[in-house]
Amino acid sequence: MANALAHEKSPYLLQHADNPVNWLPWGEAAFAKARAEQKPVFLSIGYSTCHWCHVMAHESFENAESAALLNESFVSIKVDREERPDVDRVYMHYVQAMTGHGGWPMSVWLTPELKPFFGGTYFPPEDRQGRAGFPAVLRAIAKGWRDEREKLVAESARVIELLKTRVSGEVEGAEKNAAADAGAAIDLTESGGEAFEKCFQYFFETFDAEKGGFGGAPKFPRASNLSFLFRVAAIQGPQSEAGVAAVKMATTTLRKMAEGGIRDHVGGGFHRYSVDDAWFVPHFEKMLYDQAQIAINYLDARVTTGQEIHAWVARDIFEYVKRELTSPLGGFYSAEDADSAPSGHAGGAKAHGVEGAFYVWTKEEIDAVCGPGSLLVCAHFGVIGSGNVPAQSDPHGDFGGKNVLMQRQALAATAQLCGLDVQTASDRLVTALGRLRDARAGRARPHLDDKIVTAWNGLMISALAKGAQVLGEREYAESAVKAAEFLRRELFDAERGVLYRSFRDGRGTTEGFAEDYAFLVQGLIDLYEATFEVRWLQWAEQLQGTMDALFWDEERGGYFNSAAGDANLVLRLKDDYDGAEPTAGSVAAMNLLRLAVVAKDGDAVRARGVRVIESLRGQWTQAPHALPQLLCAVELALEPARQVVIAGDPKSAEFRALSAVLHERAGARRSLLAANGGEGQRWLAERAPWMAEMKAEGRKATAYVCEHFTCRPPVTSVAELRSVLAAG
Repeated sequence: MANALAHEKSPYLLQHADNPVNWLPWGEAAFAKARAEQKPVFLSIGYSTCHWCHVMAHESFENAESAALLNESFVSIKVDREERPDVDRVYMHYVQAMTGHGGWPMSVWLTPELKPFFGGTYFPPEDRQGRAGFPAVLRAIAKGWRDEREKLVAESARVIELLKTRVSGEVEGAEKNAAADAGAAIDLTESGGEAFEKCFQYFFETFDAEKGGFGGAPKFPRASNLSFLFRVAAIQGPQSEAGVAAVKMATTTLRKMAEGGIRDHVGGGFHRYSVDDAWFVPHFEKMLYDQAQIAINYLDARVTTGQEIHAWVARDIFEYVKRELTSPLGGFYSAEDADSAPSGHAGGAKAHGVEGAFYVWTKEEIDAVCGPGSLLVCAHFGVIGSGNVPAQSDPHGDFGGKNVLMQRQALAATAQLCGLDVQTASDRLVTALGRLRDARAGRARPHLDDKIVTAWNGLMISALAKGAQVLGEREYAESAVKAAEFLRRELFDAERGVLYRSFRDGRGTTEGFAEDYAFLVQGLIDLYEATFEVRWLQWAEQLQGTMDALFWDEERGGYFNSAAGDANLVLRLKDDYDGAEPTAGSVAAMNLLRLAVVAKDGDAVRARGVRVIESLRGQWTQAPHALPQLLCAVELALEPARQVVIAGDPKSAEFRALSAVLHERAGARRSLLAANGGEGQRWLAERAPWMAEMKAEGRKATAYVCEHFTCRPPVTSVAELRSVLAAG
């Protein structure tokens, strides 16, 4: 019999609807039950494509004994971290503080007042190697609640005060550092420069020159690291000593990722991370936010180096997203699972699936599918009869005799080994990969999390808009427009001016968080610069105003993750680490600085952006590598305002040719605006009066290059614009 989760929309909650555990969703009904029965809450947080969440579900939540223990002594609540990142962050903050690590599934025990007193991540189904199994933990906590409840309640109160003190201490430390800097007459220019150097040095010292990336296993594609390095190269110049080093670190990492098993060579896109230090054996889930950010990294590499290989990989990501993660309604789905049913088994990926089953191959399978082309595929991707996955990367024994495809050598070397010229080898390899993709389509696909998350769609809109600019492919802009129109239609309450977090079979009930606003505002600004449709700037300005109203910290500056007024959140937090996703503050600081160019109160908007930066000064001065995305905003804050205004019809070939020049090479950041002689120009001129008189010269698209709102003589040819930009 299904539990209360059967009525939810979240794919993650629905995966647990048939558990014998009496799960309840996060909400007043669950809280009231805990208070009425005076039982502790067992809070389990995860997401639908999480491999270890599936493992614990199969081992414990489908187990009758464990379910009976939970049902007897606890009120059990399930939370999808992607729907409620605010709840996830609060209790992850606790688990990390108490255990020194975090992750999913997250398991936390709370008082009926939702204050944590014990927690961890994955618990095994039985005692292992001195570690208590899940049933033993449940029995111990139930006994403690019966016999020593006062101690547990006191511990929860102590923990909350400790966390509040820790959060406020971090803020106070930031304020003290800022005050000390001010007292020492160290302004943003000097402290920002020092932070840039310190961050660069950190990456330089931790860079793995042989395998790419930073540090050892596991390796994550942390996109903000590479974004920072490309900005270093742009500021210093790609040919400078620092520029050369920055480009080498970034492009080596991207090349190794593109060659590695973390990339799906058959179907496109990138997996979440590799469990080893060589990008070889991945954790196979695919996340939308990774595809978006990694695509931008490859686009930056294309602009910085001019090498077409980076454009190929970006296109490969976009094709994967178009094919597998795009809703017919226009938005983008969240993720594909790591697990699926093994080859030869019917049905989709459920909790009993095998990690990577959809993606790995036996040599016999490749021989059968590719025929004579198998020799080429096996040589190029390291496929062997016994399987190429080392035992230490196969904790469940799922990959015996299986192969993860990883490019082992340059195509020229493979061609020589097979007695072919490079072009013939390339053509045959493309054909073989197409056959493997067709064959793989007959396997049980991994579970698709078809939830549409506002924040992640914002990131994908940015990536597609930049793809249209850098690669000159308008279909990417069209896809971004469809996604933005979907979000406006389905996830925006125009009457109240607020966003909602997610959509699946209709709009969810949870309103958006700071990251939803920040990421979408960024996407809309990027979309304007790709399409020159002023409606996207207008919406961006409106959403920024709502973000300021809901999340701004008037006392200390910066943005809280969640809006005020939720009595069920025991902590209201701000993020200070650019991890798998950048922080809302890092992105918002950049958004504010970009919007200031066209805002009616531009000075105030810019000042707010600088205050966001200052609110995190303690972190980015002490550990700047924690906030590389924010440092990119620091760079923009230190630079003079630069704009390029193109007058004319944005749909004309001449206009597009001039705008394309802005994306040919790395350099100073410049706002790109259109003076189209219509509504768009009138709206912009109300905020930036200096744009009012800009017009096309002799009916030819005309570019005005401006700095500090002073413009150089207009130019009408691509060559002239290149010359002006090159002159600085």
